[in-house]
Amino acid sequence: MYALTILFHLWEGKTMHYAWVVALTGLFVVLFAHGLGRMSYSVILPYMKDALSLDYTQVGLIATGNLIGYLLFTTFGGFLATRFGPRKVISISLLVTGAGLFLTGFSDTFSFAFITRLITGMGNGGCFVPMLALPAAWFVARKRGLAMGIVNIGVCLGLVLSGFFVPLCISYFGREGWRYTWYLIGGGTFLCAFFCYNLLRNDPREKGCVMCGADPDSHQNPPQAITLFAAFRRIVSEKEVWKLACVYCMYGFSYIIYLTFYVAYLVKEIGKSPSEAGSMFAIIGFIAIFAGLLWGAFSDTVGRRYACICIYLVLAVAYALPAFFHESFFLYLSAVMFGIAFSVPVLMAAAAGDAVGGQLAPAALGLITLMFGIAQTIGPIIGGRIKDATGTFTYAFMLCTGFAVAGALLSLTLKAE
Repeated sequence: MYALTILFHLWEGKTMHYAWVVALTGLFVVLFAHGLGRMSYSVILPYMKDALSLDYTQVGLIATGNLIGYLLFTTFGGFLATRFGPRKVISISLLVTGAGLFLTGFSDTFSFAFITRLITGMGNGGCFVPMLALPAAWFVARKRGLAMGIVNIGVCLGLVLSGFFVPLCISYFGREGWRYTWYLIGGGTFLCAFFCYNLLRNDPREKGCVMCGADPDSHQNPPQAITLFAAFRRIVSEKEVWKLACVYCMYGFSYIIYLTFYVAYLVKEIGKSPSEAGSMFAIIGFIAIFAGLLWGAFSDTVGRRYACICIYLVLAVAYALPAFFHESFFLYLSAVMFGIAFSVPVLMAAAAGDAVGGQLAPAALGLITLMFGIAQTIGPIIGGRIKDATGTFTYAFMLCTGFAVAGALLSLTLKAE
């Protein structure tokens, strides 16, 4: 956070465009709201499962509780950001996220854990969609994918920190370490909300500048006020938005099964140590840090359609490897491939901005994320039930592979730039 203050002063000295401060602030927002707030559950899951005596269907349902909250507020948060501005919506949502995370540490029953993860999910949805869409208002199209890749680094850093921080915390605090992990993440999220409100701005006009990459002398018309109903009507009538929604569903269903159960698969089924499994999980985030930037820049160059086709094919390989091979080399390779492809939200956010423009981008991304969220909500339940019914995650990963291939085929229908 201190680095953001330095960047703010650099901008005041006119050495950089304030759009980059917004993008880097978004990185920290996504780190706490999504990277740690959501993704750390996968690493904490085995410890919570043992401490609360849960079965895999229940831990899948707890993950679904988070996703239900996320689902409720992705569309709502996106439309609220269009009406009232992303800055307020994101800051308040961060406070809700922090409260849910902190309370999760007090869980002693399945029901309480489900409710607290539901609250966390509501905050996640209110933060993630408006923040990922905000660069559409600050950057021209040829820089938009790169900027959204920077914001999405927060998710990747969350995976890295989860893979190393959670096992360390468990080791230090013992059996109750998973509770202290939730307390620490919640406290950090409260702090992030303060910096977010002070550094984020809704559009370049609030800083007296034009979009990053635009002609400095160009005239920028102020965005017209739009009602929630008018925004909704304009978004649902756009065919490209619905195509993006279908493509995004394939990712939502498949990635969440892999991400939720991969550590449990490695520890409980393959027999890997928690530290080795945590290292594999951290590799996903480490690789994804660089991959997000590359996919964003790649999509700026070749177009969103071809970037989506490529990324879904990489995902298919990542899912297939643990389904058919149990050797450490292939398990690590799967984590690497998944990390490479862990940037579909970047492409979706950029494509949504291309389809409807900067002002409506949060609403469009909210709508396609609603469809993504429905698929994502179903995923952990089906994945958990497959494991309980068959005794293995192999068939769940095979199902994920099929959905990734379908995502590549559906990407062929997207508009070619």
